[in-house]
Amino acid sequence: MTIALDVFRALADATRLRILALLRTMELSVGELAQVLGQSQPRVSRHVKILCDAGIAERRKEGSWVFVALGSGATVGPVIGALDQWAAIEPDHWAVADAARLAAVRADRAASAANWFEANAGQWDAIRSLHIAESEVEAAISAVLGDAPIGQLIDIGTGTGRMLELFAGRADHALGIDRSSEMLRLARAKLSERGLANTELRQADLYALPLGDDAADVAIIHHVLHFAQQPGAAIAEAARVLTAGGRLLIADFAAHDREELRTKDGHTRLGFTDDQMATWFAAAGLAALRIETLGGGELTVKLWLARKVGRIMNEVRAA
Repeated sequence: MTIALDVFRALADATRLRILALLRTMELSVGELAQVLGQSQPRVSRHVKILCDAGIAERRKEGSWVFVALGSGATVGPVIGALDQWAAIEPDHWAVADAARLAAVRADRAASAANWFEANAGQWDAIRSLHIAESEVEAAISAVLGDAPIGQLIDIGTGTGRMLELFAGRADHALGIDRSSEMLRLARAKLSERGLANTELRQADLYALPLGDDAADVAIIHHVLHFAQQPGAAIAEAARVLTAGGRLLIADFAAHDREELRTKDGHTRLGFTDDQMATWFAAAGLAALRIETLGGGELTVKLWLARKVGRIMNEVRAA
């Protein structure tokens, strides 16, 4: 009863109901929520605190930004179900306006990242190597994936195609996707020079991969997730295209406080914790297999390997 009272008290305000609706779409910073709602940041912060105290939302500080996400499914699920039922009877007049402003926030984020990529496409490999020796990361990725044939490989956010260069020789077919046409142009030049005829490049978004369900055996997201607006959604989309038992390998930075990387290099997230990855993996139907920590640079690089849990895996567990 106490939980129900806290939840209903927290939601007895139109602004907080709007915040809940926005968080169902994606994680947002307090500043972005203020932009969408047309309210001051301190006022929005007070609303967020009330929602967090009731378990409806969760806050996570990254440098000078605070990101807000939905709370646990056990608390939020029943509320969302009820709101959906009521919305069918009486649509929320704020929803359309908020959705339009949220689209603008998304566009601003995407434009910022895209502009950075386009401006730095020719130096991308060099910039990555400044953070940690890329040869160490590549050797570790190879060790984690092992020597077995890869089958169908997809490199999500392929950039200049380095992962395809390394692993296409062990794959039946290797697909690299990227949003940047300039990146793909550079990747095409490199892969052609290497004579990797089993590779393919497509311009696409990491949230809408150009593959059907159960189409890939291995997916790699290499130094890309910290640019993602919705890391959990990107992981879920990667999981969707994996076969049962297929593997997802993520190489990215451990959580850090280098705020200048957000402002100077366009990073949306300042690295990730193991707990964050575990939560996103579980939500996407993935089972964590292995974590590697690679120090020695200005930032620590982590490798997270997970396997898609499906019919095959469930049968093995039941045996």
